[in-house]
Amino acid sequence: MSRRQRKSELKSTLWFMPFWYIIGAAGLSVFTFYLDYVVDVSLYLPAAIGFSGQTLQVLLSALVGGVLTLSAFTINSLLVALTTFSGQFSSKMLVNFVSDRATQHVLGIFNGSFIYVLLNFLYVTHEEEEFIVATPVLSILTAITAAVTFIYFINHTTTWMQVHNISSNMNTKSKSVQASLEKELTSYRLDKEVETESLPPDSKGKVIITSESGYLQVADFTRLMKQAKSDNILLRFNVRIGEFVVEGTPLLTYWENGQTINPDRYSKSVEIGVKQTEIQDLEYGLIKLAEVAIKAFGHNDPLTVTNTIHQIADLLKSIGQSSNFSPYLFDEEEELRIILNQKDFRYYLHKGFASIREYANQNSTVITELITMVSLLSKTMDKEVHKDLWEFARQTILGFDNYSLYENDCLYILEQLAELAKNTGNQKDYLFLLEYMLQRVSSKSAAEVPSSL
Repeated sequence: MSRRQRKSELKSTLWFMPFWYIIGAAGLSVFTFYLDYVVDVSLYLPAAIGFSGQTLQVLLSALVGGVLTLSAFTINSLLVALTTFSGQFSSKMLVNFVSDRATQHVLGIFNGSFIYVLLNFLYVTHEEEEFIVATPVLSILTAITAAVTFIYFINHTTTWMQVHNISSNMNTKSKSVQASLEKELTSYRLDKEVETESLPPDSKGKVIITSESGYLQVADFTRLMKQAKSDNILLRFNVRIGEFVVEGTPLLTYWENGQTINPDRYSKSVEIGVKQTEIQDLEYGLIKLAEVAIKAFGHNDPLTVTNTIHQIADLLKSIGQSSNFSPYLFDEEEELRIILNQKDFRYYLHKGFASIREYANQNSTVITELITMVSLLSKTMDKEVHKDLWEFARQTILGFDNYSLYENDCLYILEQLAELAKNTGNQKDYLFLLEYMLQRVSSKSAAEVPSSL
């Protein structure tokens, strides 16, 4: 497992952050023991805030039970939240909630508080003449912190479960993945055109196959680039990041330049696992957002569907700006070393919206929102993708086959379609779709329908 993947896996588990809080609690307990039994700070503080050994044991026993009870309520709330996320939205969201820093810090605070108070309880004696200050004061402050954290966690959970926050957090996560990937590859990309005719033929290339089945999760491009430069070869990916492969699938193709290489060095630079991850996979973020919208159809929740469509449109805009990058990666000497297998914007547009369109079952409200977002994208994106946007909208409209529309629904769809046609320069094709839509309106009102642009 690569360092980057290991870091991602650690962030998606619940034990990593609480582990550090427990270590901190043990250190704080040692420091408290030092204050009370080595320095004896009670000599320098008012007697009113001190406790005898027996009284302090009673206090600490109550605090241990109280903090443990709060921890139990927190775990119960966490399980309810995870169950709700899984059933109402998507099981893929569990990782997002668990890996959220606020969630992990809350669990860490409760575990650390319990361990701290428990350790303090162990070394306090029953001696009446014993006078202790630091242990009771810090233990009470720790219990107060745990109580306030419990309130914060309830508020955090209810806020996180709101539709707009769910979709926005998923969108932000996907954008961070994209930004990280772009940062990793930018230094290897040049404003240099590569003629496909100048590339070596496949017949002269040698293939590296996969030794196991699973998803291509991560590729260490820096390591691959250094190795390809050292061996003086050209390397091409045959599969995309996030794609599922079976054992024996051609993974990489390389062309040697006079020297024999060890293929195992390149196999070790890619990770294949049993699940998809968001470390380098942009498509996975779109799939998760689309699944939230699809789940919302089953719960008759149009607000979730609409909000998710908005977030997908925002993510598509971000992906569209990077998907136009060249798949060719060069070394420091501007020699072509790696050819990526990447899809164009049309593919991501289909992945983001097509499944929602399918499950909408010709729901005119959802279709109108889809066309609206496609029209909005046409205003903010380069002309290179206008053809893809219009083609998606055209196929969506043609999907209303043998389906009757209300007059106002048809009007709203055509308004957005007319704007999209104007932005993409498809006015002639719009007239055909206009006639097609009017045939599906029971009571036509041609004066209200935008027949011209």
